[in-house]
Amino acid sequence: MKLWDKGYTTDNIVERFTVGKDRELDLKLAKHDVAGNRAHAQMLESIGLLTAEELADILKGLDQISKTIEEDTFTIEEQFEDVHSKVEFELVKLIGEAGKKIHSARSRNDQVLVDLHLYVKEEIETIKALTQQLFDTYLQLADKHKSILIPGYTHMQVAMPSSFGLWFSAYAEALIDDVIMLNAAYRIADQNPLGSAAGYGSSFPINRTMTTELLGFETMKYNVVAAQMSRGKLEKTLSYALASVAGTLSKFSADVCLYMSQNFNFIGFPKELTTGSSIMPHKQNPDVFELMRAKSNKIQNLPNEITLLTNNLTSGYHRDFQLLKESMMDAVETLKDNLKVCNFMLQHIIVKDGILDNDIYDYLYSVEEVNKLVMNGMSFRDAYKQLGQEILAGNFKPERAVNHTHEGSLGNLCLDEIRMKMERVR
Repeated sequence: MKLWDKGYTTDNIVERFTVGKDRELDLKLAKHDVAGNRAHAQMLESIGLLTAEELADILKGLDQISKTIEEDTFTIEEQFEDVHSKVEFELVKLIGEAGKKIHSARSRNDQVLVDLHLYVKEEIETIKALTQQLFDTYLQLADKHKSILIPGYTHMQVAMPSSFGLWFSAYAEALIDDVIMLNAAYRIADQNPLGSAAGYGSSFPINRTMTTELLGFETMKYNVVAAQMSRGKLEKTLSYALASVAGTLSKFSADVCLYMSQNFNFIGFPKELTTGSSIMPHKQNPDVFELMRAKSNKIQNLPNEITLLTNNLTSGYHRDFQLLKESMMDAVETLKDNLKVCNFMLQHIIVKDGILDNDIYDYLYSVEEVNKLVMNGMSFRDAYKQLGQEILAGNFKPERAVNHTHEGSLGNLCLDEIRMKMERVR
């Protein structure tokens, strides 16, 4: 069944090429399609295009379809082009002629738009919940290991003292920025496109305010052309938010891979959570974080992919948009998996102590010594020059005490403030 069927058949090669993976991908939209049908039917009854009895039958039929979706028995067979045609077919099979009226005053264009908007809203909420869990784990680890010092680096060179408290809480606070990006994408998605039809509205006296309220959107996309233009823009906005979270995970994964190496040996994981070598029996490789880094970097390419797919398309619908669905849904699933796995791995991280006891980290304290001279009245330039000369002459012997007190430093992590900051944005 095809919603555009006019009584002739399409050559199989054309159908295969144009349908692509839509049947498989549309299973993720099925419950949202039912929700859109339910709201649309209620609106049609309110303007007299359905009787009260027909509406009752439609809602009953949709409830039955919804149950099959919840039970994971809903399928989209090859004779159906997409989820929209399958849901309508099942509705007609269940309740008869009333089901044929459900498509009045809409197009597949606004059907898929409303499905995608609802899908994006739900997935963002899921990603935010997973991000919150990872955030909490980072802060717990920061508090637990706040007194253990590690070297900080610039240009990959030993720079200044840092700590596990700083390292873990840095990634916690970075996730707050990512949530802000997710919130922005949510607001873009939280606009009802239903009623825009093929992008130019309808001569039926539909009530778009009603469907907006029934579907739980904050507002509607008022202009029908603007509603249609949200296809592509919705996916691109989401892609930037996904890429933001992925960027944080990618950087953390790179740190973990570095810090796990024998040359650093700052952290470790139980051998059961690492992988070995087929030839080197000593190896315990950080494959989990290497794959997490690669998968996160692939997600960070998504905004560019969507830009190239949609760039220079005129207003109105284009079939090019169909290709956005697979990339977007894959990125959503990959990011959720990355967040879950990262949180799981952190539950088992092994933090090493006494790292800075090694003489190779002596120069970490050079800035501390400069600051002590400045606190005792010497100008910074003179203090810097004096310490530089001591280092060049090989006479630098640091005191290893560190006293940082300002907000956000290793002696004042502001974990409660970071936690409240997240609460304000989530």
